[in-house]
Amino acid sequence: MPSKNTIRNFIKGGIYHVYNRGVEKRDIFLDQQDYRMFLYYLKSYLTIPNIQKDLPRIISRLGPDFDLYKNIKLLCYVLMPNHFHFLIKTESERAITEFMKRLSNGYVKYFNEKYERVGSLFQGRYKSIFVSKDEYLLHLSSYIHINPIELKDYSDLKSLENYSFSSYPDYIGKRNTPWVFRDIILNYMEGEKNLEYKKQTENLAVVSDKYKKELTPFLLD
Repeated sequence: MPSKNTIRNFIKGGIYHVYNRGVEKRDIFLDQQDYRMFLYYLKSYLTIPNIQKDLPRIISRLGPDFDLYKNIKLLCYVLMPNHFHFLIKTESERAITEFMKRLSNGYVKYFNEKYERVGSLFQGRYKSIFVSKDEYLLHLSSYIHINPIELKDYSDLKSLENYSFSSYPDYIGKRNTPWVFRDIILNYMEGEKNLEYKKQTENLAVVSDKYKKELTPFLLD
C-alpha cells in the first residue's frame, strides 16, 4: 500500500506521488502563460544545467549546483487550475526536496510579480506518498492523467488526449517530451504499449464510483 512520507527522507530509487494545491484552494494557473511558465521551470530543472542562467538557485546543504536532472526522473504529471500531480522516481534521498524547493520558489516569484501580490501561493508544503507496489503505480499514473475530465472544456476522452498540460499525450504516442520518463511505466504494458495504456486510462475514466473509492489514498486531500 502507499504510505505517507512525513519526514522528507526519501528512499533512493523510490517512486513517489507528489502533489500540492493553491492556498485556500485558489487557482495557481490563471492563464495559458502561467501553465507554460511552470512547464518552463520543469523542463529547465530536469535537463542539463546552466542552459538557463536566470533560473533561481536555492542554496542548500546539497550545494547550488546539485544536478537535479541526474537525480530526478519525472514519470508523469498533470497541471490543473488549482493543483498539480507528479509521479517521481528519485535517485537521491534529498533530490525531491531540492527539486520541489526550486520549482515552488521559482514559480511563486514569477506569479507574485505578475499579479502584484505577496505571500504564499501553495497550501503549505507539498504532499508525498511512497508508491510501493506496481499495480498501484499503473493505476495512479492513469488517475493522474484523467484529472482534466473534471474541467468543463475537457469533459470527454477525446479532449483528454489533447490536454496540453499533462504527460498523457506522451503516453499515447502523440508527443515525445525528453524529460518525461514514460517508459518506466509503459514497460509494464504488453503488446502495443501506447494503445494498451490508452485503453487502461480510458477504462479508468469511466469506472464506477465504487472503484474510484479504491484509489482514495492517491486523491488530493
